Amino acid sequence: MNIETIKAVYFVGIGGIGMSAIARYFLHRGVVVGGYDKTPSTLTEKLAEEGAYIHYEENVDLIPTLCQNPDHCLVIYTPAIPASHKELMFFQENGFAIQKRAQVLGTLSQSFKALCAAGTHGKTTTSSMTAHLLHQSHVDCNAFLGGITKNYGTNYILSAESEFVVIEADEFDRSFHWLTPYATVITSTDADHLDIYGTKEAYLESFRKYSSLIQPGGYLILHEGLEMQANLQEGVTLYTYARETGDFHAENIRIGDGEIYFDFISPLGNIANIQLGVPVSINIENGIAAMALAQISGLTEEEIRQGMATFRGVDRRFDFRVKDEHMVYVSDYAHHPAEIKHSILSVRELYEGKKITAVFQPHLYSRTQDFYTEFAESLSLVDDVILLDIYPARELPIPGVTSKLIYDNLAPHVTKRMCSRDEMVDMVMNSDFDVLLTLGAGDIENYAPTLEKLLKERR
Repeated sequence: MNIETIKAVYFVGIGGIGMSAIARYFLHRGVVVGGYDKTPSTLTEKLAEEGAYIHYEENVDLIPTLCQNPDHCLVIYTPAIPASHKELMFFQENGFAIQKRAQVLGTLSQSFKALCAAGTHGKTTTSSMTAHLLHQSHVDCNAFLGGITKNYGTNYILSAESEFVVIEADEFDRSFHWLTPYATVITSTDADHLDIYGTKEAYLESFRKYSSLIQPGGYLILHEGLEMQANLQEGVTLYTYARETGDFHAENIRIGDGEIYFDFISPLGNIANIQLGVPVSINIENGIAAMALAQISGLTEEEIRQGMATFRGVDRRFDFRVKDEHMVYVSDYAHHPAEIKHSILSVRELYEGKKITAVFQPHLYSRTQDFYTEFAESLSLVDDVILLDIYPARELPIPGVTSKLIYDNLAPHVTKRMCSRDEMVDMVMNSDFDVLLTLGAGDIENYAPTLEKLLKERR
């Protein structure tokens, strides 16, 4: 089916952050968009307001009429949907063109110069920074992002003129193997998704395969020190980057009074006095990667400086919910041990000597089973830890795998407690801290507005 001529698109799992971005693309093109999701959310409500037909019951009869014709309708599904899903089975049994979300992104990446951000962590912020840099410049871009940008209140950016598309390249289920990047950043390769890959070696090989998909004449911007070996086509330029080493790096870093400035050192031209719009130290590296992609795309020095200073961040990515002289509350999507470590170290750097309480909701039984000692090691960098039950997402329980595995391995100096989600707010409000950090990719974010409100009232 030609993606340019279809009349309707149906999404099985439309409420996912990646799926909703593609749904917005088709809505902007005037295509009929329908979809199923398990539960209503802010994303699904906004999509419905924008014209999508969405329901929350697994029921073939609720599929919009135009989406029931295999001659006109493309079906897109997420790997999180089980094979036994009634609607997915209906489409399979009736000859519909069915594609994974990643396949559709792959097709779109062939129509543009695709600027991609891949890696275990950092890819959402890096791709969102890149999209903001380009969108506010003379270059502009389209973008399919893995988070809601605070600058635009959406995970999708449309440009009728730009030849560039910014894509978050997701390694889950090897989705990024459908892409053909013009230029890509690889931020990190800490082993993850071992329920899919099985071994760390297979995970690293997947990134090697991804690097081979970069178009001849394109670019790979690789974080220094990664274990992976790149496999580049002829004519692909390899650059390295890191905070203070590599082809792209920072010098003269100044951190103080809640602000971060640095000089950007680049083989394509240095830029002095970069100000981070979201001043946390991990964004120094994310910003270096984004600025490298921006320079490759032809942005001017002033456009880059202005874009970095005006970037407002991404929902759930080091999101300051409360920030004053009395208290700080940060909500973060971090759900891998390395992400949690970076998040906590960024807080420590900004608020040296302050008492930090972290609330962590583990995401997936398999990830907890694989990394519980690493989770405990990272969380031991704070003073006080509150552990919630594991958020199962797509998984069934694994016998013996609970949050207590992490709890039992926390360092002796850490004050530690376990509770259910329903008990969490009261436990936090009865705790003594200077900085509160809520961590996890599950539904812990649903409690953030309540915590924010109560903490502001407590001041």
